[in-house]
Order: sequence, then C-alpha cells, then structure tokens
Amino acid sequence: MTETVLYDYARSSASYRLRIALNLAGIDYRQVPVDLTRQDQKSAAHLARNPQGLVPVLEIDGHRFTQSLAILAYLDRTRDLGLLPGDPAERCFVEAAAQAIAVDIHPVCNLSVAAHAVRITGDEATRQSWMQRFIPPGLAAFEALLGRWTQAPYCTGRRVTLPDICLMPQLYNADRWAADYADCPRIRRVKAALEAHPAFAAAHPDRQPR
Repeated sequence: MTETVLYDYARSSASYRLRIALNLAGIDYRQVPVDLTRQDQKSAAHLARNPQGLVPVLEIDGHRFTQSLAILAYLDRTRDLGLLPGDPAERCFVEAAAQAIAVDIHPVCNLSVAAHAVRITGDEATRQSWMQRFIPPGLAAFEALLGRWTQAPYCTGRRVTLPDICLMPQLYNADRWAADYADCPRIRRVKAALEAHPAFAAAHPDRQPR
C-alpha cells in the first residue's frame, strides 16, 4: 500500500482542513512540515510538488493532490465521509456555506496577503488590524447562513459536514488575532461541539510537528 504523506504547515487553514478530514477518514498519514515563515514553500523541492508554492500537498492512492477543497472532495467520494448531502439543492446550500469561509474569508486573510499589507504600511500592527477588519464580517455572514439549519450539534445538523471542516481553522485564526465573533451564538455553539470531536482536536495546530 502506498504511504499517505501530507505536506503541511501547522497554522495553515487549508492544511488544518485536510488534517481534520484525514482523521475523520481514519487514514494514517506521515506529515512533512513546510514552514511558511521560512519560505520553505518556495523551495525547489516544494515547487516540484506544487508549482503554486502553496500547502497542503497530499500524496495518497498513488496520486499527488493540491488545493484543499478539491482534496476534500476526493476524500469525501473515495472514503464516503458524507461531507455533502445527496440532494442537489441542499448540497448547493452546504457547499455555499463552506465556500463563504474557504473562498471569501480565507484568501483575504492569507499569510502572504497580510504580510503584503504590512510591507505597504511599514507597520507590523497592520497585520492584526487587517484580520480584525475582514474576519468578523465574514463570520457574521456565515452565522446568518447557518440560520438555515438547526445546530444540533454541528453546522448543518447531527453529522460533520464540509462547513464544519472549513469553520474551525478560521476560528483558530480569529482567536489568534482577537477578531471578535461574540455576537455569533450559532458559531460559538458549533465551536464547542467540534472542539470535543477527536478528529478536530487531533488536527489542532498546537498538536502538530513543527
């Protein structure tokens, strides 16, 4: 059997998503840290794995995959994780909620984007103010989207779905940068439930090799 290898960075939201999914699937994997703060992602070795110079990269089933949402879709289909419902309309609603975080909030708050804002202003404090500017309104919109479902206990009901996997990494960043989401009771209920889930707890950045 081919070894499963995850090239990731502990604090990368996209990598965090994959760790959660791999844990949910019960897949044993070897982690190879790619330190974004040292620009390891721009090394020749990593660019050979992913020409975009991004993490994560997942080697699994004889393939090498990039882009977390695409990889999550692959794992969902091949490991029957049930991350998306079968009904086409409901599937669209669930995917839209996940993308509200992974496509709309996350890219704006990416490490390289925030670093560029710091370079432009010449002020390190810009990093935190940038996060505090963009994360809370994005989470407020996600909170409103969750009104479609009863959070019992997760984003869309009784089982973990794609929005849960996207939410927790974003909340890690929100907490890290003191971005306020106190007025999001649905999100806070889901967070409490997911923190107690073994697959999510094991994927937390503080529990990863550096």
